[in-house]
Amino acid sequence: MKKISSPDYPIRLEKRISVGVRKLLFLCSAFLCLINWISSPLALTLGMILSLTVQNPFPRTSRYVAKYLLQGCVILLGFGMNLAVVLKAGESGALFAAVSIVATFFCGNILGQQLKIPVKASVLISAGTAICGGSAIAAVSSVISAAESEISVAMGTVFLLNAVALYVFPPLGHLLHLTPTQFGTWAGVAIHDISSVVGAASHFGLGALSTATAVKLSRALWIVPVSVTAAFIFRRYHIWDKQQIPNPIQIPWFIGLFLLASVVRTFVPGTAIWSPLLTRLSESGLTLTLFLIGAGLSQPALKAVGWKPMVQGMVLWVFISVSSMLIIRQVVH
Repeated sequence: MKKISSPDYPIRLEKRISVGVRKLLFLCSAFLCLINWISSPLALTLGMILSLTVQNPFPRTSRYVAKYLLQGCVILLGFGMNLAVVLKAGESGALFAAVSIVATFFCGNILGQQLKIPVKASVLISAGTAICGGSAIAAVSSVISAAESEISVAMGTVFLLNAVALYVFPPLGHLLHLTPTQFGTWAGVAIHDISSVVGAASHFGLGALSTATAVKLSRALWIVPVSVTAAFIFRRYHIWDKQQIPNPIQIPWFIGLFLLASVVRTFVPGTAIWSPLLTRLSESGLTLTLFLIGAGLSQPALKAVGWKPMVQGMVLWVFISVSSMLIIRQVVH
């Protein structure tokens, strides 16, 4: 057998070993998240640490899996929720959604102008804060033809604030002596992404989890009117490049399947036997989703977030959190 004497052979071998170790470390961490050995905040942190140190060895796959795993877990949550509870929670959150979304966009527009943030990036940050984080940013960016850099800035800003919310909200809820319903409503209104909403609400029990999920998903339905309005405004007041053709609005169809699952849980008695198992599976899947979302954080995305977008996102987030809390403590019991 011919002996390999190339001077760079040991380097290539070392690279192959390091990639294999990274993959093994990533898969072992994902497995720990899946079997509930790690809490939701810890899963998100672990994913971020792995991504920023040894890097995510499966960047495309993890993004794809996180997207559809999140949707699947939300649907499974529906099998553990009575339709009456879902509709009541959604109804109580409807007024908060309407008022807070309009107010957030109004304040976001003023902040964007004062800080001289590019208009599309400012709109995307406002959308992510007002509605449901990354899903809203993806939907609105598609109809206003936002550039990749503008999407990265908005995603990075909302991601970092969403991670902070996952840690901050549960202790604040206990400190303020919120009831499960109050905390669930507050989390559904003020936390950006559904994954972190579920992770935070799970600390307050099934009642808070049901309320938070229903409020957040009813809020996510505002993606459609907000996207339509954004498309109209940008077409009306901006000169569009002929090469830029806005894409169709991305409708979150999994919300309908969540409601269907809730209908099945309510009107098919036999489903109650399986609902605890399905709820546990959903919670495990959402923990893994948070790990994958954390692993999707890259150094270029962090560098793209300057201090001005972060200031805008922080101010809007504090505004919606404090104002909704003051109202919820008065009207929700």
